[in-house]
Amino acid sequence: MTTRPDTPLRLHHVAYVATDTAATVDFYTRILGMAFAAAVLDDAIPSTREPIAYFHSFFRMRDGETLAFFEAPDLPPPAEESHSAYHTFKHLALEVDSPATVDAWTLWLKANDIAVVGPVDHGIIYSVYFYDPNGVRLELTASVAADWNRQDASAASALAQWQEVKAHARDTGADIAKALDELSSQRSHRRSHDLKEH
Repeated sequence: MTTRPDTPLRLHHVAYVATDTAATVDFYTRILGMAFAAAVLDDAIPSTREPIAYFHSFFRMRDGETLAFFEAPDLPPPAEESHSAYHTFKHLALEVDSPATVDAWTLWLKANDIAVVGPVDHGIIYSVYFYDPNGVRLELTASVAADWNRQDASAASALAQWQEVKAHARDTGADIAKALDELSSQRSHRRSHDLKEH
């Protein structure tokens, strides 16, 4: 019987498509202070053998984790998302050490004419949001609840309730999206945080 190896250690790198590597290098080094740590040029993708020429750039954060980009001039422009939420949900959150640091980053980003949303106090994290030159949505965030990512039991309970509401709506012929909208409204993390504040 094959056993599962240990859980992965940490994030090694996450990769996105770049539209302009020079602008990407400027943004991640000058604005975010990361090191331009490595570059790979090739005429085919090793993992798939697709004959696509690319420039692969890597940017190193303080703990050694890396953010990467591919610029491939032969790629057509990406298709438009069918709903704006697809673009909002797909984002990269980078951790900083405190809410005060999020505030300092907010001032720095604004001073460099980068549009920001926030800071936003989520109750468990405190964040500011903005976009890089490639349209990647970024979040700089600080944890304000030490156990924010150690709530295994409540996460499992929330999923069970979500699945139960979905199954009930499907079995009764109810509108699944409407049923899940109602559940989300009842369980709103944002609303429960706002109530605690007042």
